[in-house]
Amino acid sequence: MVKTPKMNWFNKIAVITGASSGIGAATARNLARHGLKVILVARRRERLDLLADEIQKFDGQVEIIPADLSKEAERERVYTQVQAEYGHVDVLVNNAGLGWYGYGIEMPWTIASEILQVNVSAAVHFTLLFLKKMRSHDSGHIINVGSISGSLPSQGVALYGATKSFLDNFTTALYRELVGTRLHVSVVRAGPVLTDFCDTAANLEGGLHLPTERMGVTAETIANRIWRLLEHPRRVIYVPSWLGITPYVESSFGWLIDRLGPLLLRAQSPQK
Repeated sequence: MVKTPKMNWFNKIAVITGASSGIGAATARNLARHGLKVILVARRRERLDLLADEIQKFDGQVEIIPADLSKEAERERVYTQVQAEYGHVDVLVNNAGLGWYGYGIEMPWTIASEILQVNVSAAVHFTLLFLKKMRSHDSGHIINVGSISGSLPSQGVALYGATKSFLDNFTTALYRELVGTRLHVSVVRAGPVLTDFCDTAANLEGGLHLPTERMGVTAETIANRIWRLLEHPRRVIYVPSWLGITPYVESSFGWLIDRLGPLLLRAQSPQK
């Protein structure tokens, strides 16, 4: 049975992007178990249907909206549908994201453009759309799923890391603008997570397997921390927590990463 949360999130509305697998799916299950109605947004309808069936089996409230968030018109359609049906969203989890691992010079522009659209444009677009409505109610929480790569530039993920750095900056600035209100904006700086993200990235044109693909925390760990973030809002959290040292690694040991870091990428690259 669904349990009533400590705070007033019961029967509230949460929109979760990239909800068909990984962190998004785990977050959807977790929030639904805590009594929120979850609206699942992702491209793969068949996976959304399966997840919705799973959530309904434990009496969770769920709706799916299949959409390609790399397209502006699709994002507008999702927002319009949500507003028409619910009028107000209490939680937005910007989780949808794409990655690619390899030498940046070899990344096809079609892939780079799609990464920018999903990782940056979709997150900003949804944030601005939903935040305006949240402001009229003076309540709501937007959570952006970031990465430690946003503050630790690393070989092989130049564009992905840059999009997460953008998300860090964007979230921090909005958080400071909203101080004194009942609106919250947070970023989750996650380390490696055990999902199919790495396989998806490797299957893109020219992509390689990330060396961290078999390391990391589970998606459920991230989902649990997202729930705790709703209970106790903060600007930023690291998962796992010890990764809070990351910003200091670049400033203190960037010179060493300059020399040793490329060896990891070279080891992953096919011999030419």
